Amino acid sequence: MNEEERFDFEQKHEEDLQRLRGFRLLDDDFMSKVFEDKDCVEFLLQIILKRDDLKVTSVSSQYVIKNLQGRSVRLDILAVDRQNQVYNIEIQRDDKGAGVKRARYNSSLIDANVTEPGEQYQNLNETYVVFITENDVLGENLPIYHVDRIIRETGKMFNDQSHIIYVNSQIRDETALGKLMHDFTCTNAKDMYYEVLADRVHYFKEDEKGVAIMCKAMEDMRNEAAREAEKMKAIRMARLMIEDGKLSYEDIAMYTELTLEEVEKIALEKKSA
Repeated sequence: MNEEERFDFEQKHEEDLQRLRGFRLLDDDFMSKVFEDKDCVEFLLQIILKRDDLKVTSVSSQYVIKNLQGRSVRLDILAVDRQNQVYNIEIQRDDKGAGVKRARYNSSLIDANVTEPGEQYQNLNETYVVFITENDVLGENLPIYHVDRIIRETGKMFNDQSHIIYVNSQIRDETALGKLMHDFTCTNAKDMYYEVLADRVHYFKEDEKGVAIMCKAMEDMRNEAAREAEKMKAIRMARLMIEDGKLSYEDIAMYTELTLEEVEKIALEKKSA
């Protein structure tokens, strides 16, 4: 590493440390690391669902669900409990990211990806999509919104075991949920109510090993963002080349470093547009 590269590295590292100091649990990159811990996820769900008996058996952060027929999604947190119920927990600071159709889409992809071919529909897992939002997205000034299908004519629950929950972090009262939302807005672990969360926040902000993990995660995110930017640039170039019509798909793939299948898909999308 030459002197210029070392200076650039040190500058980015200092910027990462500065960002880390300002992180809250409402920042999804930070939240995803904190809630890799099963105890934290379990505690969170117990408060939101008011279920002390809930026991989480597995947790995955930044879990990607591929959709070969459409848009794939990256879930902040995907957890499963001992009753095989599935939970997707999303942090959304941007109201658009917490739209009702986003919740529906997440729910549908989870259903499609937790079932095996040939499995009976009645064996579908009970699922919960939980959005913790910085703003009151649904606008009714409630701390929490439970969304379930009902039969209009009778008012009875449809009971398809597919649940959507919005948690409004703007309400930070003295209830268990209000205190939880208070903790989600703290930048300092010392200001938090709940020890299980505060300890984890302290680890990633104050402990040498935890800070190193977070800095590495931020570096990885930068690199991934750069790769995605390069990919989007290649896709834009491929579209222009296809529109120009002078090159074969094989040549376009070679020049843009996309796969032939990706180029063919871009061409097909362009024709159907």
